[in-house]
Amino acid sequence: MTVPTRRTLPAHQTLRTRILPGRQIPRTRTLPRRRTSAAPRRHRFDLRSTALFFVILAVLISVLGWVARMMAGAVERRPGWVLVLVVMGVAALVGLRRRLHVARAARRAAAALDEAAREAAEELDTDLIPRQRTAVEVDPGYESLTPEEFEEAVAALCERDGCSGVEVVGGAGDLGADVVAVTPDGRRVVIQCKYYGEANRVGSQDLQRFGGTCFTVHEADVAVLVTTSDFTAPAAEYADQCGIVCVDGEKLRSWTDGTGPCPWETVPQSWVDG
Repeated sequence: MTVPTRRTLPAHQTLRTRILPGRQIPRTRTLPRRRTSAAPRRHRFDLRSTALFFVILAVLISVLGWVARMMAGAVERRPGWVLVLVVMGVAALVGLRRRLHVARAARRAAAALDEAAREAAEELDTDLIPRQRTAVEVDPGYESLTPEEFEEAVAALCERDGCSGVEVVGGAGDLGADVVAVTPDGRRVVIQCKYYGEANRVGSQDLQRFGGTCFTVHEADVAVLVTTSDFTAPAAEYADQCGIVCVDGEKLRSWTDGTGPCPWETVPQSWVDG
């Protein structure tokens, strides 16, 4: 019995399949080819560039050697000139350094002058522009005010009644003066404002502190202490002895609504004569 041998087809030939009735032709599958990474390119050796580099390097070394020999020969032949050149070079370097130092100092001085001029201009503008006071009604209802607003309200009363140069100067270091003004007849009035509740009356210590500065420090012609409350008997007695006008809550309301006199109009003649 003869065994049939299998014939191997070449790779480039297509395998034909026998077609049988009722049988489908199988499809061949094509596998994708993998891309192989390209080998890194090697830089070619450029003989011309390498030779040119070494030629330029040799020329530079030759020039530097020639300069060195020339300088050595000049030192041997004329050492005095070399010393002069060295001294001149050092002097030039020192002068350049000094000039740079002077230029930096001039820039710093100019910056300092600009800053000083700017500050002086700001201070001058501040001095020329008067301080703006908050607008307060003449009859504001004193119970609802803050102590600062009470001072503004008293200043507004002074302006209403013809005073000039009215300023609110109360605050830290005011030495007892809250409002200063000049009355219509030219007297300087200094006012201290005490925003107290009804249960808190102005005592003699308050009058003594105000009396120690109103005339001697603030140079008042008329000293006034205005309060929303009242004065104790010792305080009223001390004020009468020192010549301080006391305006309590009732007199303040009369001054406000125009039914009572201004504080500087109630100064007794005996105080003026005295």
